[in-house]
Amino acid sequence: MNAPSGRAVTGAPSGPLRTVVCGTVFGRFYLEALRSFEPSFTLTGVLAGGSPRSRASAAEYGVPYYTRVEELPPDTQAACVVVRSAVAGGAGGELARALLARGVHVLQEQPAHPDEVAGCLRLAREHGVQYRLNSFYPHVEPVRRFLAGARALRELRTVRYVDGACSSQVLLPLLDILGRALGGLGPWAFADPAPVAEVRAATGVPVPFRLVHGVIAGVPLTLRVQNQLDPADPDNHAHLLHRVALGTDAGTLTLADTHGPVLWTPRLHVGRDADGRLALDGPGTGHLDQPTSSLLGTGRPEPFRRTFAELWPAGVRRALAELRAAVLAGGSADAQYTLTVSRMWQDLTTRLGRPELISGTHAPPVHPCELTVEPDVTLERV
Repeated sequence: MNAPSGRAVTGAPSGPLRTVVCGTVFGRFYLEALRSFEPSFTLTGVLAGGSPRSRASAAEYGVPYYTRVEELPPDTQAACVVVRSAVAGGAGGELARALLARGVHVLQEQPAHPDEVAGCLRLAREHGVQYRLNSFYPHVEPVRRFLAGARALRELRTVRYVDGACSSQVLLPLLDILGRALGGLGPWAFADPAPVAEVRAATGVPVPFRLVHGVIAGVPLTLRVQNQLDPADPDNHAHLLHRVALGTDAGTLTLADTHGPVLWTPRLHVGRDADGRLALDGPGTGHLDQPTSSLLGTGRPEPFRRTFAELWPAGVRRALAELRAAVLAGGSADAQYTLTVSRMWQDLTTRLGRPELISGTHAPPVHPCELTVEPDVTLERV
């Protein structure tokens, strides 16, 4: 995929950015996002490796199909590179560099090695175009709700600790979520994970999560990472995507899951009366009327079907809107932030080591109604 002699159209766009999508696996969400994104973007093609699936995707969206960067029309202005990068054994970085050298703005799906990110940023500067690494999940509506709550909370209280959990496949987006929630990344540092070999040797029980302590934005972090992967089905068998809690002296803001809900849990504090007893009523106890936890906003967790059909494409549109804003502004203020997130991710993945290879099995779903059981009241009647 060498850069051709011809160059694509660059500069501030006067109309929608003519955009191609590279890759059609996770790229299907980018295609759906671009289906109707006028007047900001126009989907003008699919670039992929030649599989029947990719050709069928191009036909479904009514756009031309390409297999080489050199085949793209010279008026191509932007590209979504949704192909695995070199760290995952793919050619996403090579493809991004070829497009940037052609004068095409690039939005690349995470993750990417910091050297790859730095190289793309240099090429973007040289050719007067924009390069952005899309960590995807911070743009999904429930995470955005959590981040908005985090910004409001930081104005009221100091964040004392962060507790996070994720699967290794979405570790880079978690670091981006934490950076946005805390208003920055530095100072940051991570310790090596707590050892589990002795536990496994004594019991024979595999330990799915690795525990890491660290600091982000000067805030103590406790992080659990499911460092496991099914090589035959790498997109499945994660116990969770993201779970984050920001703790303050007033309470904890929690993103229960990537797709919500967002909860506020006030920290329990009960004063004492003149006799030293816990003051449960009377003057100064008005705060005890606050709910033990509250659901923030009106949003409720959506079915997976709607998440894939609407929430994820909407998240892609927000990432694309940021790309267009950078194009219109003629510069990007978050290049150093993006590079730092990638370096943090590299540090952590190096400390965690290669994921444990597992052979996952599909488990039948459990419906909430199966868990809605009244508690035992036998002793209450004694």
